[in-house]
Amino acid sequence: MQDRLKAAENWILANPNPPRHHPWKLLYRSARTVYALVRDVLSGNLTLHAMSLVYTTLLSIVPLLALSFSVLKALGVHERMEPFLYQFFEPLGPQGIQVAEQILGFVDNMKVGVLGSVGLALLVYTVISLVQKIERSFNMIWRAPHSRSVAQRFSNYLSVIMVGPLLMVSAIGITATIFSSALMQELMTIEPFGTLILIVSRLTPFLLVVGAFTFVYIFMPNTRVKFRYALIGGLIAGISWQAAGMLFASFVAGSAKYTAIYSSFAIGIILLIWVYLNWMILLLGSSLTFYLQHPGSVIKREHPRVAPELQERVAVAIMWLVGKPFHEGRDAPQQEQLEHELRIPGDVSRQISDKLIRARLLKLAGEEGDQLVPGRSLEHITVSDVLAAVRHDEDGMVHRLPQELPRELTHAVTPGADHSLAQLLDAQGETCALQARSSTSG
Repeated sequence: MQDRLKAAENWILANPNPPRHHPWKLLYRSARTVYALVRDVLSGNLTLHAMSLVYTTLLSIVPLLALSFSVLKALGVHERMEPFLYQFFEPLGPQGIQVAEQILGFVDNMKVGVLGSVGLALLVYTVISLVQKIERSFNMIWRAPHSRSVAQRFSNYLSVIMVGPLLMVSAIGITATIFSSALMQELMTIEPFGTLILIVSRLTPFLLVVGAFTFVYIFMPNTRVKFRYALIGGLIAGISWQAAGMLFASFVAGSAKYTAIYSSFAIGIILLIWVYLNWMILLLGSSLTFYLQHPGSVIKREHPRVAPELQERVAVAIMWLVGKPFHEGRDAPQQEQLEHELRIPGDVSRQISDKLIRARLLKLAGEEGDQLVPGRSLEHITVSDVLAAVRHDEDGMVHRLPQELPRELTHAVTPGADHSLAQLLDAQGETCALQARSSTSG
């Protein structure tokens, strides 16, 4: 059994000739993506971030809704967003409706205009902290090394929190206007248009949820996310959210034993579980989007062990893939394009390309600075230069080695040298003997 599992794992991860025709190509990529998602869940990072976000959500949900509803209240359309809150807590049963009403009561009692400067600053800080923690979770999934700056956080986060609900309400209003128009009413009397319009009207809330998931997957990571992959992730996350809501509602309906055991604490525990499931679905959808956009990141370990052999081979391959189109007068390739061709994790190829850039063997080019070109003439770039750039100790750790190490070791690691350990030890013994004779004769 273990041999079969290992063979299946090798077929998924280390297949030298992956399928190139449908439907086997789709099946192969789906198997790789599912493997990576299961690996991420079992590793514990996603569950840890989801649990952290549950705690932060409970502390920040009232301030978040207060800021989001402030603009809607000024326009008198905040009632249109309330059904979405009720829909979120609907799987919790009748008690979930009570929780939604209590939250809305807290939001109504919290008047942003009378909080004062200190209170408003704390309110904004609480909300910014929640969104910042969400961004960190998404950056972890997308291997984004840097977060947004402080100025970007305030401008981007607050604009989405304040304007996002307004856009959602506008979409709802436009949709309702379209469906209630005279043209739509006439089309509904004609089949099959009537059935089609009825299906679309019932799917509208679901499509809005998918749109919200897609927007989050594009906006939250501090990196570029392609729309088509975010849409696929949003669609699957939306379907999973709807399915989880129905299953959780049936679980709550049959949880009389939990109510008997935990009494009034039962709704709190059920609420924690429901919020946790929602965050897991959101993070898994983001992880799915990442692996669809970066299929080379599907490997056995979440963080690969970068061997020196891999670094050298990838460095030479990157210089080849950059130098060939430059030599032929074609457009310079993008970093993401190289990742797809090399079929290795993006953080590994970026780490090596950054080293080549610092060694001035590569340069960034293009309007957005995401294309790679040779740093100097191809006639003046040798393979030895590429290998030396990868092997170079940029942090200066080599100079920290003890000075009393034999000098034979320094000569042994030079290119082309191949000595056995016995030869090195014998050479050191001869050196020590000669030094002893010279000191005696002196």
